[in-house]
Amino acid sequence: MARRRRQQKRDPEGVTILLRNRRAFHDYQISERIEAGMVLLGSEVKSLREGRGSLAEGYAEIRNGEAWLVAVQIKEYPWANQFNHEPVHDRKLLLSKREIRRLAIKTQQRGFTLVPLSIYDRDGKLKVELGLAAGRRQYEKREVARAAEASREIDQELRRRR
Repeated sequence: MARRRRQQKRDPEGVTILLRNRRAFHDYQISERIEAGMVLLGSEVKSLREGRGSLAEGYAEIRNGEAWLVAVQIKEYPWANQFNHEPVHDRKLLLSKREIRRLAIKTQQRGFTLVPLSIYDRDGKLKVELGLAAGRRQYEKREVARAAEASREIDQELRRRR
């Protein structure tokens, strides 16, 4: 039985996006983006390359001077048998000590949260893009949605008039 892989687009920089957290852009105001490596098992890498995972409930935190990715689900790889991984467990992030210290200060003092925005393949290595995010209130979400709708309508009207 042949497996069908999801069609993935590779951009000129050699990056293939495997998972995206669309909900993060709705729920949070992203002020800064950080690229980090991850410590993964072989079955996790294979599962991610097939796009089998979810970032929706995930976040990152700093514990004892180390960065951890928490509550990110990577589904089991069906052909790994007994060597499979747990779908949800904490995964260590690979960041420099200076970056970890800077992020720890921002998350503790200023009320920011580290949210995973996407997991992608860059030149054969899986990376996670973290966003330094501040939560949006309900009325802010509505304002952003109204502004997006207005700009969409303006674009449609301009295209129609051409």
